[in-house]
Amino acid sequence: MSDQYSMQDPRTQYPQVSPGEQTQPEPGLDAELQPPADHGEDSYRGSGRLEGRKALITGGDSGIGAAVAIAFAREGADVAITYLPAEAEDARRIASLIEQAGRTAVTIEADISTSAECDRVIREAVEGLGGLDVLVNNAGRQIWTPSIEDISDEQLDRTMKTNIYAMFWLVRAALPHLEPGSSIINTTSIQAYQPSPTLLDYATTKGAINTFTKGLAQQLIEKGIRVNAVAPGPIWTPLQPSFGQPKEKLASFGEGVPMGRAGQPAELAPAYVFLASQESSYVVGATLPVTGGGITA
Repeated sequence: MSDQYSMQDPRTQYPQVSPGEQTQPEPGLDAELQPPADHGEDSYRGSGRLEGRKALITGGDSGIGAAVAIAFAREGADVAITYLPAEAEDARRIASLIEQAGRTAVTIEADISTSAECDRVIREAVEGLGGLDVLVNNAGRQIWTPSIEDISDEQLDRTMKTNIYAMFWLVRAALPHLEPGSSIINTTSIQAYQPSPTLLDYATTKGAINTFTKGLAQQLIEKGIRVNAVAPGPIWTPLQPSFGQPKEKLASFGEGVPMGRAGQPAELAPAYVFLASQESSYVVGATLPVTGGGITA
């Protein structure tokens, strides 16, 4: 696989994912994903675009968050990641890759579905990195259910708290540490625009993230802090086989977008690098779709 600068046909840059039926316990591990996802381990080439930055990425142990962590480190940033206890194996691997890039890696075990944990995450990230100027709100929970009648109060509560409440809590705790020029990047989804009937609670949170991003962006630009979002389409991550999709649908995962294939986490990382860097200095309140052609308007 060549680096992200080489001209290629995007349709065939990565093969169509053909995972077959598989299931992992929630939240899922990259270490057990078949076929393995590509996070840019062997392809992402940095060019100093984030030199000296200090970034926190929630859910940075796997999937999109892992790809962003690798890219940020190779662009010159020190990186803190959060992970759940069950994801420790993935977190260790990503921390090692950050350190191999010559940057500081801070790993924070945390369930961000409570205000107190979010406060602790920011505190430990600031202490470990020596400051903070990029916050990537990426961690998310996705559980498919056939009907609204099957969504328990517990599932609704956990999804809402993990996917949207945590963003409020993390931003609130981070603000005292963010200087002008800092960047906040939220992960939304094509589900905000094309909600699947089996992902009702998840899609609802992604719509809320879009609105949160636009409102917060208008508020914080007065402090010189930019807020934007990235909207992934179907991306091959542990979220999918750990009850994020019905297992019988995994074989055709991603085939419905115009590109004709699922995306890889590595294909998301440059979007986050752009929004974190000074190159996007006039981009505020935007949602950047990385959807393989899936419509987000």
